[in-house]
Amino acid sequence: MPPAKLSLRYQVVIPPAIRKAFGLAPGQEIDVVVYDGRITLIPVKPIRSLRGIAKGIDTRMHRDDDRV
Repeated sequence: MPPAKLSLRYQVVIPPAIRKAFGLAPGQEIDVVVYDGRITLIPVKPIRSLRGIAKGIDTRMHRDDDRV
């Protein structure tokens, strides 16, 4: 995988193979997380993309008798 480059204006250029693999588009928001001396870029997905993710899950749960 080729390395990303930092421009003179501190912009990161993400290689085409990575952009394609993650479906990144111009203007897409990306979270920047700093942890233990590393920088991690996480694509922000629209909340609508989670619709149906838990389809078929059993939502029943046991409650104690003293709870409503």
